[in-house]
Amino acid sequence: MAERMARLLLLTVTVGLAWGSQGDREPVYRDCVLRCEERNCSGDALKHFRSLQPIYMSLAGWTCRDDCKYECMWVTVGLYLQEGHRVPQFHGKWPFSRFLFIQEPASAVASLLNGLASLVMLCRYRASVPASSPMYHTCMAFAWVSLNAWFWSTVFHTRDTDLTEKMDYFCASAVILHSIYLCCVRTVGLQHPSVASAFRALLLFLLTLHICYLSLIHFDYGYNMMANVAIGLVNLAWWMAWCLRNHRRLPHTRRCVIVVLLLQGLSLLELLDFPPLFWVLDAHAIWHISTIPVHVLFFRFLEDDSLYLLKESEAKIKLD
Repeated sequence: MAERMARLLLLTVTVGLAWGSQGDREPVYRDCVLRCEERNCSGDALKHFRSLQPIYMSLAGWTCRDDCKYECMWVTVGLYLQEGHRVPQFHGKWPFSRFLFIQEPASAVASLLNGLASLVMLCRYRASVPASSPMYHTCMAFAWVSLNAWFWSTVFHTRDTDLTEKMDYFCASAVILHSIYLCCVRTVGLQHPSVASAFRALLLFLLTLHICYLSLIHFDYGYNMMANVAIGLVNLAWWMAWCLRNHRRLPHTRRCVIVVLLLQGLSLLELLDFPPLFWVLDAHAIWHISTIPVHVLFFRFLEDDSLYLLKESEAKIKLD
């Protein structure tokens, strides 16, 4: 539901400027990158580099300059550790040991597993809930939006570029907004479809403005964070209020409550920001891994709720 929001909420206290971290500001790192590029990234040396580069690296977009940054990052980390200093971040990220062409292996695999969990639950929902259920199409759309977000999260953690970063952030925002829309339809829209339609148009407009501002005017990390926190708080508060109001009449809402509470609790993992264990597993990857069962719980709630609504609508038809 709002896995990304929970992470964004706590990151507001720790977020830094991604374009400037302690490691990449170090003169030794900058000099290393400059000399590496001069030595390897032009003329015959560049041709030699390309001839030795594995095909999967070139297909993933890894350039000579990227390799220089990667190698010099580890040179700098080694010097820090020799002097007894804490491992620094580079360009807003901890140093990760690359696996094949995958930049952050644990987070990439965890994102993939989250996506697979979403896909499995989507298929289960479609198999168990008839299309005549009032919430069927809205829930299916939410499932596809979530699946798309986890796809881009996997791509981003595999290869961090301007495009993959933006797609990861924008798709995360889309998931949160669609969760708000899902809640609106469930709490208001079934009785007042015109209200849900107007609200959907408003959310699409806000998402368009958000994307246009970040893409065309200024990619402001702080603004993006605060915008997602704001809409995420609305999302969680709305779902929680509805669940608490209806928990006696609708016992299956307990799963939704558990999801909201789990997301808040699990997001505390993000406060445990530490250099990756074995240069692979950091707090963010652990958080991603921990959210996999959350998908199962939330889609089970959607499944139970959709079947309840279907039964209720069929009962009304019989009475009429």
